[in-house]
Amino acid sequence: MMNEATSKQDDRIKFLVIANDCPEARLAAFFAGRRAKRSNARVILLSVLEPPEFGHWATVAETMRAEAEEKAQELLREFAAEVKAQSGEDPEEVIREGIDVEEIRKLIDEDPAISILFLGASTETNGPGPLVSSLAQKPAYLAARPIPVTVVPGAMSRDELRRLAG
Repeated sequence: MMNEATSKQDDRIKFLVIANDCPEARLAAFFAGRRAKRSNARVILLSVLEPPEFGHWATVAETMRAEAEEKAQELLREFAAEVKAQSGEDPEEVIREGIDVEEIRKLIDEDPAISILFLGASTETNGPGPLVSSLAQKPAYLAARPIPVTVVPGAMSRDELRRLAG
């Protein structure tokens, strides 16, 4: 039996953060966790594994897949600890295999509670990173159910983000 508190918790919006191994993604998780606490939202972390390209080397492909999944789980644990430290709650963790942009779109389509996508923007001279660039060049990848996107500049400090998060 579901009580009123559980029902309210289930109705909360979710902030989607893409967990990958770059400093700006960690800042996005930090900021999303702080905003989630302030907004009474939940955080969902997504790690996308690229499928191995060894069609006829099944054993090699399976080994690579297992190693990639282990790395993704480790990364998700790290991101989850950051989100929990900021929001006070464990985030939902999702691992998918495929192409980043496609898996983000699919997850947004599948989970109507996802309301904002948080991305970190790289400080590298060659651009803000592949996900931010994809969004800027082709925003239609969120077309099935468009949601706001918060781009967290990688050059911002945690203190600056704390002030913005409230």
